[in-house]
Amino acid sequence: MKRILTVLTMLALLLGPAGSYAEEPVKITFWHCVSDAAGETLKEYTAAFEQENGIAVETVFQGTYSDAVTKMNGIIASGKPDTLPDVMQLDATGKVSYLACPIAYTASDAMRAHPGDSLSDFLPPALRNWTLSGVTLGFPFATSTTVTYYNKTVLDQYGAEAPDTLDDIAKLREIIPEEYTVYAAVPNTPTLANWLGQMGSDLVNCRNGSEGEADALACIENGALETFLTRWQELYRSGALANANSSTDAFCAGKQLIMTSSTSSIASVLAKVGGSFTVGVSAYPRVSDESGYGATVSGSCLVLFDHGEARREAALALVKYLTGAEVQVDFAMKTGYIPAVLSAEESPVWQDFIRERPQYEAGQKQLAVTPDTMCSVTVGPAADFYYAIMNDISEMLDQDMPPQETAQIMREDLEGMLQQYLKANP
Repeated sequence: MKRILTVLTMLALLLGPAGSYAEEPVKITFWHCVSDAAGETLKEYTAAFEQENGIAVETVFQGTYSDAVTKMNGIIASGKPDTLPDVMQLDATGKVSYLACPIAYTASDAMRAHPGDSLSDFLPPALRNWTLSGVTLGFPFATSTTVTYYNKTVLDQYGAEAPDTLDDIAKLREIIPEEYTVYAAVPNTPTLANWLGQMGSDLVNCRNGSEGEADALACIENGALETFLTRWQELYRSGALANANSSTDAFCAGKQLIMTSSTSSIASVLAKVGGSFTVGVSAYPRVSDESGYGATVSGSCLVLFDHGEARREAALALVKYLTGAEVQVDFAMKTGYIPAVLSAEESPVWQDFIRERPQYEAGQKQLAVTPDTMCSVTVGPAADFYYAIMNDISEMLDQDMPPQETAQIMREDLEGMLQQYLKANP
């Protein structure tokens, strides 16, 4: 994407002779969902942007992505879009409602309004992740993928390597003492989509909801869901899998040896471990030797709302600044997120950084081999869908249910949610 100068030139045309708006300097609001050190870093970026561009930015933390999307949905439903921000950090759960918002100013809209600009510098898989029904919704910002974290020190002690497949994880139980939990996880929407995608299957139809409203599962007739559930149950029966959400604290304390989590956790994990053991980071585990490699892109994008030309152009300037190579490299080094633009990946600063800290490069390498056919899931009832997957698979393990029966239960539960949502939102 072109540097910020294009937008600043346009902003200059909107400014009065004295270099300020006729009535008052432009001020925009930015809703974000990053906290702790990352949140402070984001404030530093917006402060630098304000100083460089003379545009006031009110930065507002909205809690989790779910909290922010819930607030956005409530405002849209109330018919008061004027109270929406100029820029919002959005995750996958807000795709559908954002696109339906009457004042959404999508990345596609922005490119049509600025034909000299381009989205070509963004990582292709990241850009595809924010496309819905042919519309590019927003600009990739905090880009991540799910990888495998492992305690290299303990695995080396017992002559084991980083696991490549679920079966490799199961075999670790044979050599690792019972005092350690080998792996803990409960599949949810994005992680199940990863494992199904490795087998060439989507979770729901319409390309996982990216090309239209999904109304059915796409992993039943082809047998992919049953195959995964069978492998998952075998892993559980091996004793290597705890039927519980993975605990970052347990991993960092050395009690759990393998954890699948976002690349965005790398910086905090390394800080918490503090050198007590060597943290390895490798590719997301494959379902089996017959499966391909890869995991979908996750994270968030920056979306815009149209509050008039002056604010709209100022908001676009902020987005360009935050997705520029310099900010993206700095943000990646401080968090573990993957730089969202190709020019950042080529930066000598980034190259020197990952040479010394290879853990940060694992996600970047994974995205490079993830097939284009793998995409994240977009459904209307996102939260209910997410927890239904977790509950159904967890119940299969607790009650020792046959995978074929569980697949049919999941079909009834999930398709029922999809169809109910579509009826309520024609």
